[in-house]
Amino acid sequence: MTTSTNLPGHPQVPNLAEVPGSILGRESAVTKVLLRRSAAARRARYSTVKIWVGAICAGVVVIPVVLANVLPLPDPIVGRLSESSLPPFSAGHLLGTDPNGRDLLTRILHGGQTSLVIGFLAIFVSGLFGIVAGAAAGYFGGWVDTIISRLLEAQMALPLLLMLLLVVALFGPSIPVITLVIAFAQWPEPARITRALVLVEREKPYVAAARVLGLPKLSILSRHVVPNILQQVLVVVLLLLAQAVLLESALSFLGAGVQRPYPTWGGIISDGRELFVTGKPWLVTVPGVAIALLVVGVNLVGDGLRDRVRRAKGDQT
Repeated sequence: MTTSTNLPGHPQVPNLAEVPGSILGRESAVTKVLLRRSAAARRARYSTVKIWVGAICAGVVVIPVVLANVLPLPDPIVGRLSESSLPPFSAGHLLGTDPNGRDLLTRILHGGQTSLVIGFLAIFVSGLFGIVAGAAAGYFGGWVDTIISRLLEAQMALPLLLMLLLVVALFGPSIPVITLVIAFAQWPEPARITRALVLVEREKPYVAAARVLGLPKLSILSRHVVPNILQQVLVVVLLLLAQAVLLESALSFLGAGVQRPYPTWGGIISDGRELFVTGKPWLVTVPGVAIALLVVGVNLVGDGLRDRVRRAKGDQT
């Protein structure tokens, strides 16, 4: 028989050996099945599924686009009028041809190269400028924050597409101009996110400790604050790729993008829109499906990565 030892004047503490094992087991049993059924485990599985589905959707478009120059494909610019507007699965033309007899698959893949190059360059420029501006506004505050915040508000108040069309009309529809125009339209998003995250980070103890040690403000910002928020901001920048591709396609559709005969997704849809109602829908639907797959894939991957980053930050806190 076991006894419990208790000091005088203190409440009696029962000996754990005298507590029935069924009670202890029922209170503390956490099995692998319960862990798999938890909300955190379900969110982790959903984020993994979104990343995989998004990667497959985007890969179906991106991989052939990247390999377009090494694949045995017809010329994307020169066509044969005798093969005008052939339907899909025609001899030698898997996706058919456009009204000028050019292979539609070739034009979609080479047009995707133009759209992706502009999209990646635009998010690089907008992400870099947005992170720098947002970090300066959030950390230094004062007149720096006031100026950058007013610029953000002015930028977001302008009608986006009309502003892009005006700038392209003034400076010409070249790839550098279109890239800078899209980057200029997108920089407020990473700037706002960076500013909000820096406002939280600058109040944490490690920043106060760095100030006490006498580190310069720029050093604290660049070497300590920005690296801690960079992962979350890069996920937002990745999501901007889908918007950049859509903006480039919209400009090309309206005739303000890369000029013909060089293919772009928006330009291909613009060329085939008049024949859409005459029984030749593949001229519009095929490039539209390519754009949709890429946009959905990028959004799913970005959404899944954002869930993982949030969960990792929650585990750290």
